[in-house]
Amino acid sequence: MFDILVEQEISAGHQLRGYRGKCENCHGHNWKIRLEVTAADVDELGLGIDFTILKKLLGELLEPYDHAMLNELPEFSKDNPTSENLARVLYRQARQRLPAISTRVSLKAVWVWESPRAFVRYYE
Repeated sequence: MFDILVEQEISAGHQLRGYRGKCENCHGHNWKIRLEVTAADVDELGLGIDFTILKKLLGELLEPYDHAMLNELPEFSKDNPTSENLARVLYRQARQRLPAISTRVSLKAVWVWESPRAFVRYYE
């Protein structure tokens, strides 16, 4: 088995509704997002999936969130735009798109770093 991972960073703002503390105020992060897929084997070129293809997918998934106020997006109209909820949203979007891109790999997890020492991993 092979785990294949790509990462990208975005800048986005958010605030946590109902939270008591600094995070209830509007603030931003340089978020790091990791997309993790798994492949049972490699193709005739020795690739589970081309990194370029995986990077393109991640870039397309993240484009609406980069330099956005997450609270203003439909995905977060009811749920707080926490690292946990962002990871779940991105995982489900990737799960929908991945089969059309490659049948060789399956989605394993989406990781979201809010800071260098605080992150979540979402998988189903």
